[in-house]
Amino acid sequence: MIIPAIDLIDGQVVRLYQGDYAQQTTFDLSPLEQLRHYQEQGAKSLHIVDLTGAKDPDKRQTTLISELVNGLSVDIQVGGGIRCESQVAELLALGVKRVVIGSLAVKQTELVKGWMKKYGADAICLALDVNINEQGEKIVAVSGWQTGGGKRLEELVAAFEECGLTHALVTDISRDGTLQGANTQLYQELADSYPNIQWQASGGIATLEDVDAVKTSGASGIIIGKALLINQFTVKEAIACWPNA
Repeated sequence: MIIPAIDLIDGQVVRLYQGDYAQQTTFDLSPLEQLRHYQEQGAKSLHIVDLTGAKDPDKRQTTLISELVNGLSVDIQVGGGIRCESQVAELLALGVKRVVIGSLAVKQTELVKGWMKKYGADAICLALDVNINEQGEKIVAVSGWQTGGGKRLEELVAAFEECGLTHALVTDISRDGTLQGANTQLYQELADSYPNIQWQASGGIATLEDVDAVKTSGASGIIIGKALLINQFTVKEAIACWPNA
């Protein structure tokens, strides 16, 4: 499935290079109009990242997210700045289909496992953003990729499988924002090792050939952000390459 994405800072559509807030590109676009444009081209699911909230949970862009959800008719998953259960409940109450949780899943695994059991595995998507070291270990980063989490991806997956982990978004940080293509080997390994998890690929997509490569890797979906914003191709073209289920 093709999942168009936008990142938001203070109400503006932006992109960061490899999660670095100092390397920000701002786009003169209306978040709602951009997402509607994606929806009109056939997107059945959209991905929103609240980067303001990710950096400072007290400044989460909840009002804007509510306006976006109310202005769209497709499934929306939202991540950024989720630190407590009330924030999960709030987003779900707003109509968000799935809450994406990253750093907290690494730092407070048991807490997030409890939320998954309470709200259901379909309501939570883990964001596992990895740095792959020279030994090939997939180390999950936290805090907007500014620090290492010290846990291996496989360790976290094993913990969350106990409560029915269904959705996981995996980003190879070294590819994000680079337009150098996705790490298809990574997604092939994950799909082979954990066939019951719906893996969402993210990072590095530049061409329709990249989309096709991820499709054949075994991933269930692909998050596409920058390539769409700079008109490398359209959502409609991507869906033609990988029809939405």
